[in-house]
Amino acid sequence: MNAQLATNIPGIRDDPTLPDLLDVDAAIVRIGRKIRVLDAIAWPAALEDRFLGGYRANRMELPHPQLQPQDLDKEIAELALLSKRLDRGHPLGNWLYKTAWSYRVAAHMLRGIGTPAFTRCSTLLYGRPDTYYRGQQSCAADAAKEMLHVTDALVEPGMVPPVPCDIPAPEFAQRLRQRIDPFFTQDRVEVVLEPALASKAAAGSKRITLRASALFSELDIEQLVQHEAFIHTATLLNGKHQPWLQCLGVGAPRTTRTQEGLATFSEIITGAIDIARLRRIALRVLAVRDALAGADFIDVFRFFLEAGQTEVESYRSAARIFRGGDVHGGACFTKDGAYLEGVLIVHFFVRKALQERQATVLRMLFTGRLTTGDIVALAPYRETGLIAPPTYVTPWAREPQRVLAILAFSAAAQQFRLDQFDLQRMVDSEDEVIADSGID
Repeated sequence: MNAQLATNIPGIRDDPTLPDLLDVDAAIVRIGRKIRVLDAIAWPAALEDRFLGGYRANRMELPHPQLQPQDLDKEIAELALLSKRLDRGHPLGNWLYKTAWSYRVAAHMLRGIGTPAFTRCSTLLYGRPDTYYRGQQSCAADAAKEMLHVTDALVEPGMVPPVPCDIPAPEFAQRLRQRIDPFFTQDRVEVVLEPALASKAAAGSKRITLRASALFSELDIEQLVQHEAFIHTATLLNGKHQPWLQCLGVGAPRTTRTQEGLATFSEIITGAIDIARLRRIALRVLAVRDALAGADFIDVFRFFLEAGQTEVESYRSAARIFRGGDVHGGACFTKDGAYLEGVLIVHFFVRKALQERQATVLRMLFTGRLTTGDIVALAPYRETGLIAPPTYVTPWAREPQRVLAILAFSAAAQQFRLDQFDLQRMVDSEDEVIADSGID
C-alpha cells in the first residue's frame, strides 16, 4: 500500500498498524476466493435420476458420488503465514485472524472430502445440532423437535391447504426481477437459470441463480426476496462497497451461521416464511444430527419421506447433508444444521440490541459478511469511518420499532401456556362472568 493512499485511511494517525492490516485483509480475500466449498462438493444431477429410479423400482441403493479431495496445501500455507503477521490483541487483527482461520479450516475440510476429517472441519465452521452452549439448557436439535411438535397438528390433512408449485423458472425469474430491481439502485443484479443447481435458489453479489427445472410457488417469491436478495445479495454488495476492508465483501466460512440466520430471521420477521419451509429447516437439523450419529443416506432419505416430503425433495434434502461426506453415515456436511441455530442467535442478538437501545446495531448487520460477535468488536470502526454505512438495508431493519413490537409481543405471549387454552372454554368463560356478576 503506497504512502499517499495510507494517509487517507480513517484513524491512521491513531493506529499506524492499519496499512499492514489492510494488506493482510486483501491477501486473505485473494486466497479465500480459491477455496470454493459448494463447488467442490456438488453432486451431479445424474445421481438423482439413478437413485430415484432404483427407489421406484424397489431396489434402492446408496448413491456413489465421485469424491474428489482438493489440493489446497499452498493456500493453507499462505494463510498460516498471514496469520502470523496478525496481532490478536488488536480488534481488526483478531477479526482478520479468525477470518483466515476459517478459510484454513474450509481448505482442510475440502482436503478431507469423504473422510471423518471433512466432518470435523465442517462442525468447526457450522456447528453441531447437538451442541449445548454455555448457559443454555437446549440445543438446536431440541429447538427443531419442539418446532415440529408445535406444528404437527397444523400439517394434518385438510388443516393447511397445499400451495401449488406451478410457476416455471423463467416466469418466476421475471417476477423476481421486478421485485428486486427497485431495491438495488446502484448495482445490477441478474436473475439467471442454472440446470445443475443443487438448491432451488442461490445468491451472489451479481446474480441470483434459480434451478432451471424447478417449479416455484407464490410463497417462494417473497421468501427468496427476503432471504436471498435482501440479505445474501445485499450483505455481499454492501461489503464490496466498503472502501477499506475487503473481507467484508466475501462470504468467509465463519460468517455462515450468522448470515443464514439473518436471512431466515428476515423471512420470519416479514411473515414471508410458511409452515412447510419452517418444518423443512427443522427436519434438516434433525437429519444432520442423525447422519452424524451414523444414519446412512437411505436412512436420511426415508426420514424426510416419512416427514411428508416428496421423493424428489427427500433425495435433495439428503444429498445436501451427505455432499462431501460419506453416504454410509458418520461423515456429513453440517451446514444445514446452522440455519436454525443461526436464526436463534440473530433473534436474541436483535432483541438484546433493541433492549439496550442500540438500534443502530441493526444497520451494522448489513455492512458486509459479519458474525454477531464481529458487529460488537468492530463497532468502533463504524464510528471512525473505517467501516462505511451499508448501501442496502432491508425495509424491516430501517424501522426497528416494528421489529421491537413483534419481538416484544412474542416474548409476552410466551408467558401463557397454550395447552391450557380451549376454544369452547373461551365461550364458556364469558357466560361464567355473567352468571357470577349478580347482574341479570
